[in-house]
Amino acid sequence: MPTTPDGRPIPPAHADERAMLEAWLDFHRATLTLKCSGLTDSQLRLASAAPSSMTLLGLVQHMAEVERNWFQRVSAGLQVPPVIGEGNGDGFSVQPDQGLAEATAVWQAEIAHGRELVAEALLDDSGSLPEQEAHHVGDQGVSLRWIMVHMIEEYARHNGHADLIRERIDGVTGA
Repeated sequence: MPTTPDGRPIPPAHADERAMLEAWLDFHRATLTLKCSGLTDSQLRLASAAPSSMTLLGLVQHMAEVERNWFQRVSAGLQVPPVIGEGNGDGFSVQPDQGLAEATAVWQAEIAHGRELVAEALLDDSGSLPEQEAHHVGDQGVSLRWIMVHMIEEYARHNGHADLIRERIDGVTGA
């Protein structure tokens, strides 16, 4: 697979729907990794701008939780606890004793587990949302296709946040 000069996989210009969705999701996962690369622990913990407490490390933790939620809970119907702990359901709050290496390992494990769970699933297969989330979507059932498009959107939105945080830290922009 061809890559960008910074090493991210380039989604194919022509592919079937499943391959295209997976490629774009992998591209955005790699973009978040790139946004965090080469920074110190204290830089990864630097909040974006008041009043937000969002950090790059918090984004990695959050995306681990998002991966678990959509692929394990919703798509596969598993009952699994939050990744970071009961008091940090969205994953954004960083722990003083957890750095990027540990957060990335957890995030990558969530990605790998999610891939395994949906490897044989069809894009039209449905998962089930909890009632409070179904209210926002308008239906309790969502297809794997919907989940994958949502995940691409979720990463793209947070990669925009990561870009702004990274620019504040050391002036690096783009990607």
